Amino acid sequence: MTEHSPGPSLTRRDLTEPRGLVLMLHGGRADGLTPVDDRSASWRRSRWMMEHIGGRVTRGGAALWLLRYSVRGWNARGAAGPSPVPDARWALEEARRAYGDLPVVLLGHSMGARTAVAVADDPSVTGVVALAPWLPADEPNAALDGRHLAAAHGRSDKITSARQTQEFVRRAEQVAASATFTDMGRVGHYMFRDIPAWNAFAVQRSLTQLDAATGRRFTP
Repeated sequence: MTEHSPGPSLTRRDLTEPRGLVLMLHGGRADGLTPVDDRSASWRRSRWMMEHIGGRVTRGGAALWLLRYSVRGWNARGAAGPSPVPDARWALEEARRAYGDLPVVLLGHSMGARTAVAVADDPSVTGVVALAPWLPADEPNAALDGRHLAAAHGRSDKITSARQTQEFVRRAEQVAASATFTDMGRVGHYMFRDIPAWNAFAVQRSLTQLDAATGRRFTP
């Protein structure tokens, strides 16, 4: 029997008058209908990163939210399509309810980066920051039209492919406002090594993309 999912939820670091929003999207697995709860390692990793980068992001003038999906899997073979996609679109609607037409950067790890790419066509989204993303060879990129993409991947990643990320970035250059790839060196998928570098990349690229959207400087 499948455990009932309570639906998506948000952990929020709000500001009274933010100039932008960084929406974090955590990882998951290819398939799985188990609800995401506090025991989910993927959600906990992003929650831990949120704690470490939150001060820099909010000092830069941006609110910071973390979405918790309904279920753990991508589940592309399901009739409704990938499970995290409607959750991410729900979060973007929540952002508009909270802040109006504020620019949003999607900061995703692994499956979260794939989710970010899928919903980047939302009118509030200005760009995607992808950490060790899961981007298969045939992943569509049309949703990045006019958006910014900054991807980072380690060469020792055995879970997702740095080579496929590089190829995706090359293809995205044809449609995106900008598309860059950063080699994080011999580090793995879960960002346990060289943590300061991962956190710095997440903050700097997210705020830089908000700079581009607003014409104002976000300084952490």
